[in-house]
Amino acid sequence: MSSISNRWPARMDVLQSASGLLLVLFVWAHMFFESSILLGKDAMLWVTRMFEGEPILGKPYPVLVSLVALFILTLLVVHAILALRKFPANYRQYSQLHRHLGQLRHGDSTLWYVQVITGFALFFLAVGHVVMVLLQPDNIGPYASSDRIWTGRFWILYALLLPVVHIHAAIGIYRLSMKWGVFPSERHGLWRGRIKLALYCIFAFYLCLGTASLATYMQIGYEHADQAGERYRPVGAH
Repeated sequence: MSSISNRWPARMDVLQSASGLLLVLFVWAHMFFESSILLGKDAMLWVTRMFEGEPILGKPYPVLVSLVALFILTLLVVHAILALRKFPANYRQYSQLHRHLGQLRHGDSTLWYVQVITGFALFFLAVGHVVMVLLQPDNIGPYASSDRIWTGRFWILYALLLPVVHIHAAIGIYRLSMKWGVFPSERHGLWRGRIKLALYCIFAFYLCLGTASLATYMQIGYEHADQAGERYRPVGAH
């Protein structure tokens, strides 16, 4: 019995790593689809309709978006619960952690602490966004999203969420690579540096992509503010 119970921490660690990896891959893919607004309103509308199943089912079903949002929300909650096992539990532990980090000045330990802070923030920022998508799946599109961002003031949420989620994702992938990656011991330091550099570049790329997309949504929302709530019809639609 004791040997079986001793396996649970390892199993939960694997589940935490797997859920985190899935969430990072989703975030990176999500950013690409959201950035379709940079190609124009028709491109963004096409992406929206694709996720609603229109190309296959003949008409859009926003409930499909809700199902995806529900899955992501469940994954977020599971990942957060598993991650909480390693968080400091009280003020005394936080104080001890701060003292040790100051004394050790260990880069990877500092990255872990940054991930703790960003993870805590994400539990509120990301969940708020996902719940909105879950409850209003039909309120997504070039104008609907832009109106929500500008007129609904959601740009404040997204401006905070954008850097936090990508910092958390980049550190998470780095720590997963170090924990589960198979590197020759004699070249471990070299791979550590290469992975860090790659993730710095990925973080910068997604931050620029997300900022450009958010700015575009805000501009459209600003120009469309007096008609907020109207649905967008693609060019050539009747």
